[in-house]
Amino acid sequence: MSRSSIRLAAACLAIWLASCQSPEPDAATPTHEQLIENRGEGKDNWWDALPRAAWAGFDAIDQSQSWFEVYEVEPGVFAIYEPGQFEEIISYLILGSENALLFDTGLGIGDIRAVVDQLTALPITVVNSHTHYDHVGGNHQFDDVRGTETDYTRNNSAGRAHDAVAEFVGDGWIWKDTPEGFSKDAYVSKPFTVTGPVRDGDVLDLGGRSLEILLTPGHAPDSLCLLDRDNGLLFTGDTLYPATLYAHLEGSDFREYTKTAARLATLATEVSTVLPAHNEPRISADYLTRMRDAFDAIANGEAESVPSDGAQEYSFDGFTILAPDPLPEP
Repeated sequence: MSRSSIRLAAACLAIWLASCQSPEPDAATPTHEQLIENRGEGKDNWWDALPRAAWAGFDAIDQSQSWFEVYEVEPGVFAIYEPGQFEEIISYLILGSENALLFDTGLGIGDIRAVVDQLTALPITVVNSHTHYDHVGGNHQFDDVRGTETDYTRNNSAGRAHDAVAEFVGDGWIWKDTPEGFSKDAYVSKPFTVTGPVRDGDVLDLGGRSLEILLTPGHAPDSLCLLDRDNGLLFTGDTLYPATLYAHLEGSDFREYTKTAARLATLATEVSTVLPAHNEPRISADYLTRMRDAFDAIANGEAESVPSDGAQEYSFDGFTILAPDPLPEP
């Protein structure tokens, strides 16, 4: 080969290699850190953490919708996971011998009713960990929906218009193909009917499995947890999960959250497994005391923070807390 041919080949190779390089980011193009607001730091390419190792210990359950992943994480407890959107929401189908309870209904992007019907023929009662948009998206598909007797639940049951939720299906929030027929431009949180109340201490008997309602305000005014005492399980919704806990949102109450954390810590010796509503389905019960200690440290001025999304973010082992700045008076 002549020298000129070698130079030409080398130039072509250089051009090809350059085409394989990722382009430099355009300074005018917003990053995911900027697009996903009010959720703390570390959001760029959030999907790089997927699949999360915590799911590897479970076998996926066959069902018809690629938007969802379903796993049996405890006997008679199915985690219905939506990893395609930033929230990585997990709803739980809990089976008894006579009835089933669906703890949250997800984003409303996929057809969660179809998933539930493929898992059980039992009558379904829906209870929401709280009524933020990502936990009530499928409520309208069910006839039996229980809710707290708060204005917050009543107001949110009226649904949310597209303008109120469009952000959450916008750029940076979704990485996975959405189901056929779903339109980001038409996305709403549909209204639903609350058919009966839930109160602190209520026990829902599913037949061979009882679930106790614990009202746990803080993240939201209507936040609640489900306690399965016989099996040592605590379903915590957004009150506790292994990521950023939000005590700074509209409707959040840092002082109430601190009281809730103290209450749940008393269950640490009674509960063996905590089942949260985001990211991964099982964490150890020692998170309950760690959460209490974290809130106490913030309240007492003993924790360091950094500014984040107009709030203050405090880092602890396994989670962070976004708290308002300044903190409310005791």
